[in-house]
Amino acid sequence: MAEGKISSAVIKRLPRYYRHLGELLEQGVERISSGELSERMKVTASQIRQDLNHFGGFGQQGYGYNVKYLYTEIGKILGLDKKHNVIIIGAGNLGRAIANYANFEKRGFVITGIFDKNPAASERELKGKRVMDIGELEDFAGKNRIDIAALTIPKDEAVMVADRLVRLGIKAIWNFAHTDLNVPKDVVVESVHLSESLMRISYKLVNGDEE
Repeated sequence: MAEGKISSAVIKRLPRYYRHLGELLEQGVERISSGELSERMKVTASQIRQDLNHFGGFGQQGYGYNVKYLYTEIGKILGLDKKHNVIIIGAGNLGRAIANYANFEKRGFVITGIFDKNPAASERELKGKRVMDIGELEDFAGKNRIDIAALTIPKDEAVMVADRLVRLGIKAIWNFAHTDLNVPKDVVVESVHLSESLMRISYKLVNGDEE
């Protein structure tokens, strides 16, 4: 198991390892060397070994990695061996897209509630669930365990809703609103700013990708 603080760069690479190893499993590959994984992922073999050594290594010199075992262990590190109850705040286009993305449930992220402030939205269903009015949030949270809340709402509403989520004891927010959230240190926030991602693409397109 990891000792000390793991850098954010290593944590960001873990889902990539998991995805590539899953593809290897589907292809029937049983073993892979760090060199072969390096060619596939475009990460140096030494970086792969260094990353995995934070968590115990998992490989043997001259023997490589057991793909299924490494895939399973990285899944455990990422918490994918547990079920995570997720709610979505905002039933617009993005909220609907997230609710309908089947791979989330395969990874243990289960959509348990969908909320919207628009009264018309509460007349709809997404994945067999009624879209609830945002006023029902507190009552729902009191009756159900919520691990993660996805915010797919305008930025002028996100801060207030985030405060409500914090008061309800929700410890993880997946933030798609174009604003930074000021929450207590024990609340995890993963912000996904789509426009910023496009700007990074634009920079690399104009200036070249120097990474």
